[in-house]
Amino acid sequence: VLFLIVGALYASVGHAGASGYLAVMALVGVEAAVMRPTALSINVLVAVIAFTQFARAGHFSWGLFWPFAIASIPAASLGGLVQLPQQALKADIGIVLVLTAARMAFVAWRPSKARDPRPPSMPVALAVGSGLGFLAGLTGTGGGIFLSPVILLMGWADPKRTAATSSLFILVNSIAGLGGLASRGWTPPASLWLLAA
Repeated sequence: VLFLIVGALYASVGHAGASGYLAVMALVGVEAAVMRPTALSINVLVAVIAFTQFARAGHFSWGLFWPFAIASIPAASLGGLVQLPQQALKADIGIVLVLTAARMAFVAWRPSKARDPRPPSMPVALAVGSGLGFLAGLTGTGGGIFLSPVILLMGWADPKRTAATSSLFILVNSIAGLGGLASRGWTPPASLWLLAA
């Protein structure tokens, strides 16, 4: 039930809900090693739905998306390959959740002012994509929870174009992160299908 609520709320703003799924799993005592692949797997499904809806409404821009993605995909795969000790993984996931909460509180308290969007330069987009991709694969998030505020705060796109870009960014990074985990022997547990439904 909590996954259903998280998925619906996050998808409405172009996200897939990984940070929410991680929080739910942390609250119910799921092992840290299970949390990351589960969040990434559900991300794939929800990001497909969110991206489809925003793209069909005409909010997607390849020009904004691809510089972030081209650097983030290999970085997310590399992050998925990294096997942190259980305690370090718990700490990293905790940091992600705290930063996510802080970002949400900041945006709610001080919304960004409207201005004409100007896309980032290529080196900046590649650097941002690479860093967020690695973080996505390492922690089990798709990276959109960090990409969206960066795009909005820097004035690179309006909110709907940001949501469309973030949803596809989450999708490709989640797949890359799962690829890294699968190369180390991870296979989906039976419970994953119920959560996906």
